[in-house]
Amino acid sequence: MRGTGTPHAGEAERGTLDKAAAENFPVAPFFLPRAWRTDLMAVYGFARLVDDIGDGDLAPGGADARLLGVSPADAEDRMVLLDAFEADLHRVFDRSGPGPRHPLLRRLQPTVRRRALTPEPFLGLIAANRQDQLVARYETYDDLLAYCELSANPVGRLVLAVTGTSTPERIRRSDEICTALQIVEHLQDVAEDLGRDRIYLPAADMKRFHVQEADLAMKTGGASVRALVAYEAQRARDLLNEGAPLVGSVHGRLKLLLAGFVAGGRAAIRAIAAAEYDVLPGPPEPGKIQLLREVGVVLRGEG
Repeated sequence: MRGTGTPHAGEAERGTLDKAAAENFPVAPFFLPRAWRTDLMAVYGFARLVDDIGDGDLAPGGADARLLGVSPADAEDRMVLLDAFEADLHRVFDRSGPGPRHPLLRRLQPTVRRRALTPEPFLGLIAANRQDQLVARYETYDDLLAYCELSANPVGRLVLAVTGTSTPERIRRSDEICTALQIVEHLQDVAEDLGRDRIYLPAADMKRFHVQEADLAMKTGGASVRALVAYEAQRARDLLNEGAPLVGSVHGRLKLLLAGFVAGGRAAIRAIAAAEYDVLPGPPEPGKIQLLREVGVVLRGEG
């Protein structure tokens, strides 16, 4: 049985890691030291897979479910899959046990030991995806920030941990950047999220701008929807600006990586603004020239 499962395991691992090229942010760019790239890709594999489980975007065929020991009858049950994934995560941290089942978690295990990573940020990402199965609307901005504390901020904390640069101040700045990037992604994906019956625009803000859920299902955004998106985009811009000093607190190639995160968020906000805040036809995407321009601005400490 182990032999027949190997090709499926390799395909599941490769299929998840290949998604890094399509992300809005640089996952493990070529200019980083090889050891960092290896460990950041291991962290990415975990984060990408747990999101795919939570969104129902696993590759067809049920290979991931089988690798996690989930029966075919439960292979479509996201909560069961998340429980199995959490159990496999605990095997990553158990030095006396047989080790994790899923190849992406086997890839993560040496990173965890090499960088002395703790379970908390990984458990936060799992908790965020559990919440996605139970909570489809957020009443207030503070409620949304609490969700981002689980869904986004652990990623930045893991980057700092992998690179050995964590301090309380850097973690605070990183949280601001990661929350901002999550909000920007929500703004880009309003239509896609609604298709999953999820709305990440705070209900209190929708009420303030006289936006109904039916307005978000239109092919193009009306004046009220655009005003709401502009308001949330400014909040994300402010958070990015608050977190941007993180870039100046580090040096070398890590500085360039973090500048890419901030620049990616700013470029995406500019793209949303260039679309006149109409995100309903599809996610406004920044061009490469705009992104490079923003990286230069961040590195110079401007704006």
